[in-house]
This record gives sequence, structure tokens and C-alpha cells, in this order.
Amino acid sequence: MQTLIASIEKRIMAQHRKSDASQRLESIPGIGFVGATAIDATVMDPKAFRSGRDFAAWIGLVPRQDSTGGKQKLGPSSKQGDRYLRRILVVGAHAVLRYAKQNLEKYPWLTQLLARKPFKVVAVALANKMARIAWALLAHGGTYRAPALAAAASARGLARGG
Repeated sequence: MQTLIASIEKRIMAQHRKSDASQRLESIPGIGFVGATAIDATVMDPKAFRSGRDFAAWIGLVPRQDSTGGKQKLGPSSKQGDRYLRRILVVGAHAVLRYAKQNLEKYPWLTQLLARKPFKVVAVALANKMARIAWALLAHGGTYRAPALAAAASARGLARGG
């Protein structure tokens, strides 16, 4: 059984090394080579989606909208879409959240969100964000660059009027 798993893992890694898009996707925190290869293999044309939100909705990571009388209400995630990609992104988000709990200064926005919301809710929100970033990288090219903490902190200070 172990040799079969190792053989499959080698084939996935070989596919990952051949694909430029897969290597760019791997640069997103929480998306490893297996997730990057799965997204790259599943999404044939990222331009088929109008936006990252449409891509995340296709995977099943956005809240269901129940709108009536001009009043929008967001419900739970629809869970319709590609179960495998959704599971990979949520598991990757769990890994990022565990890392964020140990390194509070590296992900201050996640730390603040975890203080207000349950762990699994934050994991799905992070998976949604990861899916949107993945779509942007596939549709527009480039590699993921983590936002600078200093720039984010100064922007928060300006937003507060400080």
C-alpha cells in the first residue's frame, strides 16, 4: 500500500513540476503541491469565471444569498460545486490557521477574526480567500506576494484616523 501511495505521489509531483500554473498556485499559503496540481488540472479556463467570487462559488465556498425586498441576507455556504477542491482548500486553511495561532504577529487579521468567530467558520472564510487568490493567479498570471505587514498596519492606522 505504501509503495502505491509513493508511486501516486511521485506522479503528482512530476505533473506539478511540469506546470507553471501549478507552481505559481503553490506559492499561496495553504495550497501545497497536491492542491495546486488539483486546481490546475480541474480549471481548464480561468477566464470562464467573471471574478474570483464566481470561481469560489463554483467550488462552493461562498455564502448563499437570500435576498428579498432589496434586503440582502447571507446564509451558510452552499456546498454545491467541486467537493474535492473545497476539501483541499479548507484543509489547507486549517493548516494556515494552526500556524497563525502560533505566530500571531504574522497574520494579525486572522488572529482578530479568530477572536470573534469559530475556528471552522474562519477556515471556510480563509479557504474562500485562497480560492479567489488562486483564480487571480490563474487568470492574470504572476505569483502570490504576501501583503506587507507594515503597509497593512499603516493602512489600518490611516483608516482609524491615526
